[in-house]
Amino acid sequence: MRFVSPIFRKVRPLFRPGKDAGKLRRFIVAPLAWCSLAGLLGLVAITSYFNIKALSFSLKDLDKLPERTLVFDRNGKDLGYISGHGENRVAVNIGSVSEHFVNAILAREDSRFYDHGGVDYRGVMRAMITNIKAGNIEQGASTITMQLARNTWGLRQKTLARKLQEVALAQRLERRMSKDEILEHYVNRIYFGYGLYGVERASEGYFMKPSSDLTLGESAMLAGIIRGPSVLNPFRDLESAKAVRDEVLDRLVAEELISKADADAAKAETTALRPPNQRTATGSYVLQTLHDLLVEPVISEEDIAMGSLRIYTTIDSDMQKTAQKALDDHLTKIEARSGFPHPSRKQHQAGSATTTEYVQGAVVSIDNRNGAILAMVGGRDFSESPYNRATEAMRQCGSTFKPFVYAAAFDRGGLMPGTYISDDPIRYDMGNGQIWSPSNSDGSFLGNQPAAAGLIRSRNTMSVRVGQIAGLETVQDLAGALKMGDLPDSPVSFLGAFETTVMTLTSAYSTFPARGENHAPFLIERIETVDGRILFENRQRSVPVLRESVAWLTSDVLGKVMTGGTGQAASRLGFKGPSYGKTGTTNDYRDAWFVGFTDKITTGVWVGMDQPKTIMNRGYGSTLALPIWAETMKQAEKSGFPAKPIATPSNMKSVQLCRACGGLEQRQSVDPYQMEIPSDLAPRYRCRGHGTGGIFNFFTRRKEDGEREQYRRRSDDNDGSGVGNAIRGIGRFIFGPSR
Repeated sequence: MRFVSPIFRKVRPLFRPGKDAGKLRRFIVAPLAWCSLAGLLGLVAITSYFNIKALSFSLKDLDKLPERTLVFDRNGKDLGYISGHGENRVAVNIGSVSEHFVNAILAREDSRFYDHGGVDYRGVMRAMITNIKAGNIEQGASTITMQLARNTWGLRQKTLARKLQEVALAQRLERRMSKDEILEHYVNRIYFGYGLYGVERASEGYFMKPSSDLTLGESAMLAGIIRGPSVLNPFRDLESAKAVRDEVLDRLVAEELISKADADAAKAETTALRPPNQRTATGSYVLQTLHDLLVEPVISEEDIAMGSLRIYTTIDSDMQKTAQKALDDHLTKIEARSGFPHPSRKQHQAGSATTTEYVQGAVVSIDNRNGAILAMVGGRDFSESPYNRATEAMRQCGSTFKPFVYAAAFDRGGLMPGTYISDDPIRYDMGNGQIWSPSNSDGSFLGNQPAAAGLIRSRNTMSVRVGQIAGLETVQDLAGALKMGDLPDSPVSFLGAFETTVMTLTSAYSTFPARGENHAPFLIERIETVDGRILFENRQRSVPVLRESVAWLTSDVLGKVMTGGTGQAASRLGFKGPSYGKTGTTNDYRDAWFVGFTDKITTGVWVGMDQPKTIMNRGYGSTLALPIWAETMKQAEKSGFPAKPIATPSNMKSVQLCRACGGLEQRQSVDPYQMEIPSDLAPRYRCRGHGTGGIFNFFTRRKEDGEREQYRRRSDDNDGSGVGNAIRGIGRFIFGPSR
């Protein structure tokens, strides 16, 4: 206090002049002294308030840069980013940024950056004088540190309180961080227009190069546009961008950072911008599907807003590109055929056809081992039509459903591949006086044929009879276990007269090479934060649907489809590996399918019009879909999935069977034949003559150990579900009329 007292005694007369003091001291000096003291105390109070408040702002927010959520394929290749997740930004170290850009941003925004402590008081005075002379606000006084504080904590209000808070935060940043750290945060956070945040994304977005390679002219242009990124960016107005570039170059000369000759050379250099057709990220069917999947509870709303995630998918980018190209290339060839009845995609691109009028398609490839989706193409071009036909379009599956009808008959009906089934005409009373009489695609009827021939040659009349052997409800249960939805309560179901998606049908087919297990298809392997913390990891899910023996037996028949049936063109198209599959064509050629598999991969292809109508005359699956499948599967082999024969079950045994009833051979058997078959499928009964025993008695067999519960016969099916009346007619329904 002894130091304060002398000072107080000296200044006291200024505040409380005596009666003898003059009027100047009493009426002017004293009031001014009191006002100055009050102003000083107020300034101290205000400064203290905002400095204390600045402590409530977390410096950790500086590291929360909302980057785009990036997507990678199964091999770590970049697939793109998720729209709406974070900002289009990639943070970089200040040391990797071009020195030209660093000098340009300092000259443009804060030439005394390395000399002040967060607030450039000299700059404040200069701005005040400039603005007073101009009569309006011509120049600001915000330093780079103040701008960083404003952008980090969202201080957007144009008020004095906001400005004072900005000053306090800037001074705090200067006390806690180095100048280079502040500059690094700044260049990674600022907005450069056209959805580009940070210098790295701006450099890549505008000039197709990393920020380390920016030229002097490019650096000056980027530094110039940040004060008006929406209107000054070169994609919107190149001339305005060049004008601000030249201003920055002149400023660099004034700051003696470059010579006038350097500036003139930079002004004269050609500005090589990203081409217009590469400026908009059109996305893809995979990225759009991921966008739709990434919702709570997979990830939180906060994670979505911040972005900065790393999503590792199951996609094989080479297979994806091949499938996409194969789909469009083949359908372009189809459109070029003489007499093709619909507008082509080229006509659409020329503006003479609407989006949905040209023929479309979809492709899905699945890893049989775990359900991983390796390729998913939802149409010919995402930018023209983002509708994902692979997952959203419900289309009739036609004959591609037949393998499941046969599998049910092998499993529950006791049918053997060599058992005779009639291919003669069939009439089915649908009620209300309606008679359903399906025909075959070639218009012919071939009489009694081995059951396998009905699947290999896609015979409709035989497939309906096989379905009757399995039982409608049994087939419906199997379809339900494979998530195909509800089938009609009618034998039309046996011919695929119901709707499903390409994804669902492809997943169902993968059950055959997976030994009867159906693995739930999945697209996301795992999701990580930028620092490697795992937010989500897929857990493989599978359900046993078929016995391994049934899956193998059905696959064995489908293998013959590829060598002597509707899929044999695959070999001519260049796919030589062991494969198994089935074509599908719906009424009036409205849908064309091919779904097939190897031991490792299952791929499904659909082709059709968005509004169901005839694609073309004789638009079979083998013509429209199979070539796309073959190209995709050829790439699968190159991608590390070489095709090998599906492994034979270990419980094989050789049996001699009767073709008429499927029972073990006896002297009265018809056309006996020998085959290797899994022992659990081998018949336990002996042939007792035509039309007795065999599959007819097999309907009432006891449930055996190991049978799957996912689908089963109903308890009220006492006579073989629909085939009972035929049995009463001594097999006339199954084997057709006598010939």
